[in-house]
Amino acid sequence: MLRDLTMALGSAVFVAVVATFGDYVWASRLLAHRMTFGLLHGAGLCLAIGLAIGFPAGRPFVGAAGGLVVGVASAASFYVLAPVMGYPAMFASWVLLWLLIALLDQMLRGGGRHVWLRGVVAALASGAAFFAVSGMWTRWDPANINYVDHFLRWSVALLPGFLALHLGSDARPAARR
Repeated sequence: MLRDLTMALGSAVFVAVVATFGDYVWASRLLAHRMTFGLLHGAGLCLAIGLAIGFPAGRPFVGAAGGLVVGVASAASFYVLAPVMGYPAMFASWVLLWLLIALLDQMLRGGGRHVWLRGVVAALASGAAFFAVSGMWTRWDPANINYVDHFLRWSVALLPGFLALHLGSDARPAARR
């Protein structure tokens, strides 16, 4: 249990650092919100998530590659849904991200019995946390970003997803083929 908690917390902190760095790059380069930049940001975020998921499975690079695919798919879903849903498409894409990350986790570590339940819990809990801290994006002002605040908000948004995947998981590293 302590190992699961430590892995979840370490994963959230690691990915929050990467995500905050992405925010820094976006703001310091004054990048306009274009699909290309959004896809790159999503890909980088999920590459880090995949690395964090792959690490306890002993397959960090496979996890990173899978995370990259998840990131592009999740970010692309935002650009498909946004014209219909507006900004709430961000939350739908966040849910998709965690469902796909749960599937990646199952592929890396096994324990497939509860993969969708863990994915749904990760998506809903992390989605609620993401919504609670989403003001950092709705009031985006590149000239006045508090990166410590961004890091803390990213950590809060990510931690429930990692907790759902790690806590009480009977999953072990999947056998390599």
